[in-house]
Amino acid sequence: MATQSFQRSYRAPCPGCGAPVEFRSAQSTHAVCSYCQSTVVRSGETLSRIGKMAELFDDHSPLQLQASGTWNGKAFTLVGRLQYKYPEGTWTEWHAVLVDGSSAYLSEDNGAYVFSTPVDMQRDLPEAGRFRVGGTTAINGKSYGVASNQQVSLLSAQGELPRLPEQSRPFAVVELRSQGTGTIGRDESVLSIDYGTQPPNVSIGKPVLLDDLKLSGLRDESTKDEKGGRQFSCPNCGASLTVQLATSKSMSCSSCNSLIDLSQGIGGELKHAIQDEPVKPLIPLGSLGQLQGMEWQVVGFQHRMGTDPSDPDEHFGWEEYLLYNRQRGFTFLVDSTEGWSVVKPATGAPVMAANGQSASYLGTRYQLKESYSAQTTYVAGEFYWQVTRGQKTSNRDFASGKSLLSMEQSANELTWSVGSRIESDAVAKAFKLDDKKALLKRSDAGPGSAASGVGIGTIVILFLIILLFLLVISRCSRCDPNVENCTSTSSRSSGGSFGGFSSGGGHK
Repeated sequence: MATQSFQRSYRAPCPGCGAPVEFRSAQSTHAVCSYCQSTVVRSGETLSRIGKMAELFDDHSPLQLQASGTWNGKAFTLVGRLQYKYPEGTWTEWHAVLVDGSSAYLSEDNGAYVFSTPVDMQRDLPEAGRFRVGGTTAINGKSYGVASNQQVSLLSAQGELPRLPEQSRPFAVVELRSQGTGTIGRDESVLSIDYGTQPPNVSIGKPVLLDDLKLSGLRDESTKDEKGGRQFSCPNCGASLTVQLATSKSMSCSSCNSLIDLSQGIGGELKHAIQDEPVKPLIPLGSLGQLQGMEWQVVGFQHRMGTDPSDPDEHFGWEEYLLYNRQRGFTFLVDSTEGWSVVKPATGAPVMAANGQSASYLGTRYQLKESYSAQTTYVAGEFYWQVTRGQKTSNRDFASGKSLLSMEQSANELTWSVGSRIESDAVAKAFKLDDKKALLKRSDAGPGSAASGVGIGTIVILFLIILLFLLVISRCSRCDPNVENCTSTSSRSSGGSFGGFSSGGGHK
């Protein structure tokens, strides 16, 4: 790829250490010196030092400064980086300078990416508190759903930047998702309102894959491999633990099953919670599997319980495996009594009917299957958000044939997940679990047709009863009668867990 040439460039010595600091975009007002970490502000051709930026934390991103690519036919180069934190995790925004000198952002959060550009507002925006999560609003004549309203803060910065919020000072970021029933590519947009500046900074973007950007100058993958995982001692039992993923915000101890909060980093007093009655995943943590043409690694597992609000005594359980691929980020493999499914957080905002009985997304209409309250009851492995035992959400599951759509809502986040059912045999084949085929069977296995005769139907029913009996026996040690109704006939159909955000101009 040809080297991008900028229309203008300005270079001057850092007022802190004298090293060269370069501004490639006319819109850039700040820079962080790569030598002494001084925060530099530009006024005309004069540079002033206003402080020192904290060191970047290593998120093992494949991106780095000076990586270049193409977006919508325009060449761009990554010249700056902002690392943000919110209560459930972190995300990164890369400042991209296009060939015409204008600015854009490539937002990165756990392997998912959105490319966004600034947008001018046709009217003044209300204060952040006016945006209610789950509500709808119109911006510049387009309808959006309010997906997130969070207090965030700047952790660190690098390179050349068009804006720079005060470090560690909390400010609001509101994320809106487009609402519509069109086709992919038209309606999956994210509008982010950043209240770290006045007036608020607004950008709009669409999800992208790194392959689509034709990037060059990416970070050498071996850099991550050479560093290895971070090691520390379990705060409960003292066992030696290793964090495999740099972005993990919580993990469990394989020795005592304690759930450990890593959101504040390793060192000092680590918050932890003891977990009784451990649940053993059918697919072991660390397993590699081929699904949907990609290789995924099982990095996390959680057992969750659902409760019907109209019948608090009715409980049902399901399990979620967090899968990771370096190029595609994270996705969820969901195991319920109704079958297996693969789901991923949606970028756009589905439109739910006024009566709540259906929802439309990208041209498909989904019918409501059930509404319930969900709670996390057991956690194992690593997670990119701060998962806690007892974490609660309000959920709705929709379906259209084998296609699935799920909504989860907490006080500050609303997440839609979209995916489809897969056969249990496909799960066994993907993770080389032929010896567990019987345990992996769900209601997707062997349904007899109406014309198959009474004899076949009876055999099928008996077979399913035997399988169900074996399944109950195999999981008996995993059921806690105080929280799980092992004989419940209700089930969970699908859906990614809370915390599975889609990347936006602000955060996911």
